[in-house]
Amino acid sequence: MDKRKVITAYRRGFITMQECAQILGIDSLQIMGWVDDPHGKQSGRKLGKLPVNG
Repeated sequence: MDKRKVITAYRRGFITMQECAQILGIDSLQIMGWVDDPHGKQSGRKLGKLPVNG
């Protein structure tokens, strides 16, 4: 699923923050940075790419 659509669904109130984070495969704290970013970018990364843990 397109990550932008998931975040848009959260912003419009269709899903909760926890549901949004679960769909994206990230924790609830990370999702705050993503949804608060008006341009869909976080730390210079495109929204479509998740950070690599490890």
